[in-house]
Amino acid sequence: MTGPSSNNQSKNGLIGALVVLVAAVCIAILLWVLGHSQRDPYINATLDLEGSLEQGGRLFRINCAGCHGITAQGNLGPNLLDVSERRNDAQLIRQVVSGNTPPMPRFQLEPQEMADLLAYLNSLK
Repeated sequence: MTGPSSNNQSKNGLIGALVVLVAAVCIAILLWVLGHSQRDPYINATLDLEGSLEQGGRLFRINCAGCHGITAQGNLGPNLLDVSERRNDAQLIRQVVSGNTPPMPRFQLEPQEMADLLAYLNSLK
């Protein structure tokens, strides 16, 4: 049966599918915008800087090696070798400054110092 009623049902089905598709795309765009617009200013400032591997190594030895080991192999704190494969830069920054996993303390580093430490952490293999 291919009458006008069948044609209307097909058009309504197509319109409904397009509405669902447009809504899904709008939701995806909204989630992307929210995720990028709500990034922490400290993280943005840090990620905008180029870190010094040498300075980052110095900061690591002073502040981190006591728990993570001089070669980052782990001790009281976890092994940090290949940490950049397990965490992205924003996650690493949050971990260092938050201290959310006791006994890790909070570290209040200037963005350049954090960029330096991040460069060092990303070099650990």
